[in-house]
Amino acid sequence: MLLNLYLIVRHFHFERISIVIMAALCGILTADFGSGLVHWAADTWGSVDLPIIGKNFLRPFREHHIDPTSITRHDFIETNGDNFMIAIPILGKLAYNFLSRTQAEIQQDFAFSAYLFLCSIFVAMTNQIHKWSHTYWGLPKWVILMQDYHIMLPRRHHRIHHVAPHETYFCITTGWLNWPLEKIRFWTCLENVIEYTTGCRPRDDDMKWAQKSQ
Repeated sequence: MLLNLYLIVRHFHFERISIVIMAALCGILTADFGSGLVHWAADTWGSVDLPIIGKNFLRPFREHHIDPTSITRHDFIETNGDNFMIAIPILGKLAYNFLSRTQAEIQQDFAFSAYLFLCSIFVAMTNQIHKWSHTYWGLPKWVILMQDYHIMLPRRHHRIHHVAPHETYFCITTGWLNWPLEKIRFWTCLENVIEYTTGCRPRDDDMKWAQKSQ
């Protein structure tokens, strides 16, 4: 992350600031939408009894609804390891491109590099940001400031998702897309299409899971 930040600053040309800012914002929005898509899929479909994916992927999401503060008791690696595994190869390739390409090639793809950089950073930090949204004491002042200005997921904003049946506000990186996606009923429409085509009902396993865990 630090190496790529240094290389981006080193190759940045001020006259291209507008396109770089737009690309960076698109990177953040991509990360936010990706967090929502994964969160929605894990909350809505499948059973915790499924082999491999049920125990390792779906169960943590379902348990989180029962004990939302459990994430605050996870250490840094447990919280962020999976997301960093996604981001590190992308950041590695980005650094390689900066170090191996000519100046002309770097400038040609600079906006896309800014997009990838911000997208990867926010993907890597999504679970940490989510953890901070459930932490109500001991947060650094800069985290609280970024939450207050909605640069990262605010605590009050994320509470909306934790109202049963947990069917809205799935984006957990910045939360910027939650309101517009809710207004166009994006997740509901997607669920209706899937239910119509497959016969599977959304969140059908939720009540059974809640009863098992009591």
